[in-house]
Amino acid sequence: MNQRLCCLIVLFLSVVPLLAAGDRQGALVGGWKPIEDPKEKHVMEIGQFAVTEYNKRSKSALKFESVEKGETQVVSGTNYRLILVVKDGPSTKKFEAVVWEKPREHFKSLT
Repeated sequence: MNQRLCCLIVLFLSVVPLLAAGDRQGALVGGWKPIEDPKEKHVMEIGQFAVTEYNKRSKSALKFESVEKGETQVVSGTNYRLILVVKDGPSTKKFEAVVWEKPREHFKSLT
């Protein structure tokens, strides 16, 4: 009887945290979460950085217009996956960019 009670307690303690986790709203740890306001100043700065860095690497002359939408992912820092609107000469185009940022280290990288 005592062994049976111990098994039930262990089972209970194993299942309750799983059930509680299922009720949570929002992104999973390490998962992508939508950016609520793509026009927020910092998000726009990340978008501008992505275009500037791309231009340096590819010797292009794209001009940053806006961030249409995006997502963030918490890693060792933050990944930003953005859909950018850019001018390429007279035409407007959309590109996807992923930027990894570590604000405490003043680090950004177009990945």
